[in-house]
Amino acid sequence: MKPAAAAASLTLTVVLLAAAAPQALADTNPPPSAGDATPTAPVKIDPSSPNLQLPEGSTLAAPKVLDIVSVTDESTVAASEPEQRQETSNSTVTYALQSEVAFAKDSATLSPSVTSRIQAIAADINARHVTSPIRVFGFTDDLGSSEHGATLSRQRAQAVYQVLATELGKAGDASHTFQVRGYGEDYPIADNSTESGRRQNRRVEITFTPPGA
Repeated sequence: MKPAAAAASLTLTVVLLAAAAPQALADTNPPPSAGDATPTAPVKIDPSSPNLQLPEGSTLAAPKVLDIVSVTDESTVAASEPEQRQETSNSTVTYALQSEVAFAKDSATLSPSVTSRIQAIAADINARHVTSPIRVFGFTDDLGSSEHGATLSRQRAQAVYQVLATELGKAGDASHTFQVRGYGEDYPIADNSTESGRRQNRRVEITFTPPGA
């Protein structure tokens, strides 16, 4: 997507080496005293020390790269908080539209300005040749009754789905399947005790799995 927006991106990569836990090597070399003026030489390691060996019969597990997640927040220059968030991992892509941008307060009617964002998401789905089900899920904060939140989130998800399905159909691909649900206040991504957190929780997410993921 290339909206007229300022974007910030954060990518987190975690590599995990799983292993049977070896015995911890005790530090028998005390740190230098505060009065030492010169650095000490590196500590010599005895490769034959039993403390450096795995227990008999233990083996190292194969290295495993955990899921890599890239998070990009997008907003207009005048906005104080992100209007849209994109999360891309090894297995899924998720677009989150903030409700304040997409809807009026307590409404499930889409604002005209958000249509272009959904069109861009549809273009991305087509460009990736997505064949997996597309999930359109709505969420709210924890204000009001849980029943009202569940209904409103479902109606908002339905409104986004209708535009998304129409745009995908215009591209000549009507073979997509969808899962449309409203989860209300369940699955918050921020603290509902603050207004900033509640704004983040009021959202509609579009999630799909690219081919080959």
